[in-house]
Amino acid sequence: MTQESTQPVTTTDAAKPSIPKRLVALMLVYVITSVGGLIAAQSMSELSAMLCVLTLMLVLGIMGRQKAALYLLRVYSLLQLMLCSMLPIIMYDPDNLDAGPTTVDFGAFQTVVPDWILYSMLIAVGMLQVWISFNTKVKAWFKSRINFNIISG
Repeated sequence: MTQESTQPVTTTDAAKPSIPKRLVALMLVYVITSVGGLIAAQSMSELSAMLCVLTLMLVLGIMGRQKAALYLLRVYSLLQLMLCSMLPIIMYDPDNLDAGPTTVDFGAFQTVVPDWILYSMLIAVGMLQVWISFNTKVKAWFKSRINFNIISG
């Protein structure tokens, strides 16, 4: 005759957060742009290559559920939004006001896009990154203990 256990079932496995899909999409965008930046960095500066490697390290920290990676993700997205928002001011050149709109090439497809559309798209993407990084589901993915060491578990 077997004896049944009378201990209550714990829900630690059920309460374990799963990685949000929006965070996976953001990490995928970061990986694609970083790898593309590393490929293009062969002809560009070493600073851009270093930023691409740091972005890949950020993605590894996010996958490792490190609390420091959450803080870095938030700072990273806020800095990107701030830079994209200041881009129209940075790119404004009063000596070159007669320049036309930007030509965009997508393979065989070529179109002329006004600069304000490009700037507004970049600002919208920056706002989306900030929204994802400050989301409560994304915060729940990271471990609750504060650990500023990305490499340790």
